[in-house]
Amino acid sequence: MDTWAQGRGTTTVEDVVQAVSPWLAAADGITISGGEPFDQREALIDLLVQLRAQTKADILVFSGHPWATICDALAASPSLIDAIVSGPFEVNETQTLALRGSDNQELHLLTPLGRARFASFERRIDETDRAFDVMFDDHGDLWLAGIPARGDFRRLRHILEDGGSTLGTSEDTRFLSL
Repeated sequence: MDTWAQGRGTTTVEDVVQAVSPWLAAADGITISGGEPFDQREALIDLLVQLRAQTKADILVFSGHPWATICDALAASPSLIDAIVSGPFEVNETQTLALRGSDNQELHLLTPLGRARFASFERRIDETDRAFDVMFDDHGDLWLAGIPARGDFRRLRHILEDGGSTLGTSEDTRFLSL
């Protein structure tokens, strides 16, 4: 199951750049992920060009496509992406490698900056890798970003529901109108 909803609406690259611009000066890294960035290849390249013009931050992209299917797109636009995690998330695969949701995924270090920032993730995970970004909305719902251990969402959902809160993914139809 994908945790990102398909077809939630449209926006422009300019709107995305405008939305993130206030944070670019302070950012040391930018992560682009889910749905699937390479399903909108031209928009992705346009976004990357505009981000590169505004920041020296590293750019990490997560793609569910195998490396062989996306490397041609990268050859046409070298140095826009510093590192890529490629390959589909496989829920039944083990997860023992840092920065990856499942062990079939591959980390590709594409630039000197990518090697400097992400080479340390070419290893097995340890407990320090189990971190989340957390946000509570005005309704008391909790949103998380990160790479959890198997079963973490299920356990957390039960804990939160016992306390009267809701945990869902962007694919959850309760949140599609947000």
